[in-house]
Amino acid sequence: MKVILLTDVKGQGKKGEIVNVSDGYARNYLLPRKLAEEATSQNLNNARLKKEAQEHKVEVQLQQAKEKAEELEKHGIVMKAKSGSKGRLFGAVTSQEIADAVKEQTGLEIDKKKIVLENPIKELGVHTVQIKLYGGVSSKIQVKIEEE
Repeated sequence: MKVILLTDVKGQGKKGEIVNVSDGYARNYLLPRKLAEEATSQNLNNARLKKEAQEHKVEVQLQQAKEKAEELEKHGIVMKAKSGSKGRLFGAVTSQEIADAVKEQTGLEIDKKKIVLENPIKELGVHTVQIKLYGGVSSKIQVKIEEE
């Protein structure tokens, strides 16, 4: 019997795949537990439409991420912080502070978890910060830390 898997099933396949299983396994295990549905022409068509919709959604999100990356690279961020002698900051600039400054200065919403800081920013000056937006799309922005 051909079935469309609704979830990942160990030993059978991944969600959305069409697999051929024994009739008893399908009727007694997969179908009652809603792990799969019978591969009728209507269900096959619905699965194809869902897959196309998902691919379109991913494509749109990728395009939006690329546009956001281009917009971010145009801007430089300027932040103020208190510092002591030799330009050392009291504390460090966090990714949350950078995300807030990006939103304030550019109007773009960035999640603090997407900001990659290799080392904490503890000095005045210009620092390059990488922002991972979506999948393989990332952007680098210049963050200038000035004396408050």
